[in-house]
Amino acid sequence: MDQVENEKIADDCVGSCYILGSMPIPLKQVVKVGAYVSHQQLKKREKFPLVLMLEPLFRCNLECAGCGKIQFPEEILKKHLSPEQCFQAAKECGAPVVSIAGGEPLIHPQIEEITQGLIDRKKFVYLCTNAILLERKLDGFSPSDYLTFSVHMDGLKKRHDELVCRDGVFDKAISAISAAKKRGFRVTTNTTVFDGEKPEDLADLFDYLMDLGVDGMMISPGYSYEKAPDQKHFLQREKTAQLFEAVFREGEKRGRKWPFNHSPFFLDFLEGKIDYDCTPWGNPNYSVFGWQKPCYLFSEGYVQSFKELIEDTPWEKYGHRSQNPKCKDCMVHCGYEPTAVKDSTRTASNALRSLVSALR
Repeated sequence: MDQVENEKIADDCVGSCYILGSMPIPLKQVVKVGAYVSHQQLKKREKFPLVLMLEPLFRCNLECAGCGKIQFPEEILKKHLSPEQCFQAAKECGAPVVSIAGGEPLIHPQIEEITQGLIDRKKFVYLCTNAILLERKLDGFSPSDYLTFSVHMDGLKKRHDELVCRDGVFDKAISAISAAKKRGFRVTTNTTVFDGEKPEDLADLFDYLMDLGVDGMMISPGYSYEKAPDQKHFLQREKTAQLFEAVFREGEKRGRKWPFNHSPFFLDFLEGKIDYDCTPWGNPNYSVFGWQKPCYLFSEGYVQSFKELIEDTPWEKYGHRSQNPKCKDCMVHCGYEPTAVKDSTRTASNALRSLVSALR
């Protein structure tokens, strides 16, 4: 869909664009992403992406115990995608949003060129970072409605440094967030939740980040990467629902309206109020290996084109209802947020709830 067609659809369907309106995101993104989703539905396309999960490299300056990415051999960690490869993947996929992950993207020698090139192509870019390098890299970027820095924050100082296996990272991240906000950048956070977390501690984190002035917060239960050194602290479904229910109840008790960067339906799913199945093609992954089957979280092989990924992947073998043991306890946002977004347009009452949430 070209830009002219996209803008025409946006003008015709602003009323439907509130499907993502519960997210604290710019109106421009709400309208354009809503127009994109409406276009796909009008074309009766069942499998279409919302977010391209782009991993231009796996190398990182941290060695977090819950991460499976940095466990690749050294020759793989030295590889990175070129800007041209990144732009081609974005064009081939067609998703309106690109999440640049890794590894640590700010290590990439051409990350500024990649980011600006995607912005020039009118992609909404979320650059995911641990923020160790962010403050001194800010000069390479310009504030834009199309750019958001998504900073990894797994707890307050002691807990965050413990989970990333290095002291001082929390302080660096907070300093970088403050510096980025002062210079006019949009900043959100991304919190991975593990087993053993206390609801009060997570509530304290969300209060702190909200008071810091972040533009939104993402939350997700951790996924048990096969290569991750720590396999003991990943949440199972029942525990996930219990924990998030307790966290949200704590927020209500405190009278806080945390600005979560999620649809209200995904938050209901985390609490166990809704039983969704995964939409694994909603956030396809592209890396130095190619297009990852079936999703960002685990690999059943790679293909060299997005068309192959969509047409040749046996999607029925994946998702909660498939009884695939690897999918059994997964409730991660990259698979279930697309399902929640689709559900928000399923009925008039769902659409109304999304609108009310957005207005609040």
